[in-house]
Amino acid sequence: MPEGPEIRRAADRIAAIIDGQKLAEVRFGLPRLRRFEDELTGARVAGIETRGKALLIAFDLGLTLYTHNQLYGIWYLRRRGQLPNTARSLRVALHTETDSALLYSASNIAVLDADELLRFPYLTRLGPDLLDPALHWRDLARRLNEPAFRKRSLGALYLDQHFLAGLGNYLRSETLFAAGLHPKYRPCELDLKTRNRLARATLEIGWRAYHSGGITNPPARVAALKAAGETRRGYRFAVFGRGGRPCPLCGTIIERLEVNGRRLYRCPNCQPYVSRAPRAQ
Repeated sequence: MPEGPEIRRAADRIAAIIDGQKLAEVRFGLPRLRRFEDELTGARVAGIETRGKALLIAFDLGLTLYTHNQLYGIWYLRRRGQLPNTARSLRVALHTETDSALLYSASNIAVLDADELLRFPYLTRLGPDLLDPALHWRDLARRLNEPAFRKRSLGALYLDQHFLAGLGNYLRSETLFAAGLHPKYRPCELDLKTRNRLARATLEIGWRAYHSGGITNPPARVAALKAAGETRRGYRFAVFGRGGRPCPLCGTIIERLEVNGRRLYRCPNCQPYVSRAPRAQ
């Protein structure tokens, strides 16, 4: 499933071709949404934003298109009249006079008025957005220590959209590795400096993934791996998807765990679990 950084980058690409533009034609592949086609044709796109893994396209007539890609949804951007070569099912087509934003395969789609947007179940359950520029690491450190979150394992918490919207599976592994923390730890077991370190790593990894197109390794490590002949698959992540390979910091073999039904990767040496709280590094 695309995570917050991927959805935000998709929103940026969509905004580049349709934000502020008048829609010459709107088509929906889902029968329940076709009643909106005539109403939205001729509307102007008034803004595009993301909330966690949801993408919202606002129109000047007061309606908003809500989409969530889930596992299989994908946006294609094309010159109008040019369709991608795909066997996927077209769900949304937003056409300007010159360009098209096309959503395939997603099924979690709705057209909402202002009141419905405020009450939409998925959106009302979201926590702060990982990529909100106003979110400071100190805010996140305090959130880690709130009663609703402080006694939950990091392995579970770092998939919870109510804790922080936009988190996902690769971000969970990469963030915990960057912070040097085993997924079994709970925030209540961590001292203040360690919670602060985790909060800073969370935002650093999330924003790095956004700016780099999903790469979470630091730039110097990426450059070294590229020079050594690694492909993107080899230099993108520090630990995620690298089970059985050496840790980039200490050389210990990375292990794969199943945590909350999802795969998680960690270095046994860099991310040990001990009965007492880990000391700040």
